[in-house]
Amino acid sequence: METDPTRMCEILVDLLDVNIMGVEGGHRQPVSVHFECRRVDVGCPECGVLARVKDRDRVSLVDLPMNGRPTRVVWHKRRFFCPDADCPKGSWSEVDTRIAFPRHLVTDRAGRWLTAQIGKYGRSVAEVAEELGCDWHTINDTLLRYGEALVDDDEHRFGFVEALGLDETLFVREGPYRRQHFSTQIVDVASGQLLDVVPGRDSHAPTSWLMKRTCDWRFHVSYATLDLSGPYRKVFNEALPWATQIADPFHVVKLANQKLDECRRRVQQELFGHRGHKLDPLYRARRLLTMAAERLNEKSHEKVMGLLRAGDPRGEVTACYNAKEAVRELYTVPDYELAGVFIDELIRDMNDPSWPVEVRSLGRTLKRWRGQIIAWHQAHFSNECASHCTSL
Repeated sequence: METDPTRMCEILVDLLDVNIMGVEGGHRQPVSVHFECRRVDVGCPECGVLARVKDRDRVSLVDLPMNGRPTRVVWHKRRFFCPDADCPKGSWSEVDTRIAFPRHLVTDRAGRWLTAQIGKYGRSVAEVAEELGCDWHTINDTLLRYGEALVDDDEHRFGFVEALGLDETLFVREGPYRRQHFSTQIVDVASGQLLDVVPGRDSHAPTSWLMKRTCDWRFHVSYATLDLSGPYRKVFNEALPWATQIADPFHVVKLANQKLDECRRRVQQELFGHRGHKLDPLYRARRLLTMAAERLNEKSHEKVMGLLRAGDPRGEVTACYNAKEAVRELYTVPDYELAGVFIDELIRDMNDPSWPVEVRSLGRTLKRWRGQIIAWHQAHFSNECASHCTSL
């Protein structure tokens, strides 16, 4: 059993090769522990001449709580200088990474602890900052340093991926003009695991990320899911040319609804000369038109049909509505071959000059993405998991 008071303090503080100089703090108040590293001879890193002590700087570091009280350890750092007048080296401070890394505001053990608390146990940054008695940004900056090092060092943090998905999201609005910055989520859509986030929504960053993976890892990717994005299709064509590309059903139906809404607004302007007003039939039907037909009860179905008869005398919006429902019907076909026949008939019908311009535009898009759309019937993978990861 240790009885020397100084040695007992060193054991309680539990830092290696340090001398405890003093402690500040009262009952149930924050604690500050002052210490210095034990004296060792230091040579100049440039010429090797024995260095001399120039000054001492006090560096306050956030440490683990002591008996439930926020704790600071104050490191009395020695600043050295080289006595050789011809040496180009100026002054430098002593470094001990067992205590803390240079320019960090948190001790190494506190940094490892808070990384585990937030990354492993799911605690919030604000909660940990309150427990340690420091600023939110201090905890967040430390978490980024330790977390990024763990991620970069772990080459096996995820195994082989059968189905890979790409999806974009608005990452941040920055600056006085709120300039938009997008990011791309790379997701294992089979397991729902977020693999990485890369900047931008073009093909460069995702392609670079995939090319950095091993050939064995990339060859295990059999399916690639994407929205109707040309840059993402380029990514898979260049980095995973053997993977079967699958267009996300949600985005295909979303495009059909978008064309329907464009047609409704165009017809509204042509007939009435203004945007939709509250009492205009097409404006009143705008939400019912985008709903799935099977979700409409009898009363709602009669209402939308009546509004179309009143506000769509040429039947253009009705044609777009039927085209949208035909696109949705495609995903009820159980067989891959039948789906191919279905979409070929749909494309052929939509190319008829008598259809509204929006329907013909939809038909051209279906033709360009025919292979990716019907590939969903081979393996029912979608970008649903990737879309969920955008809200993390």
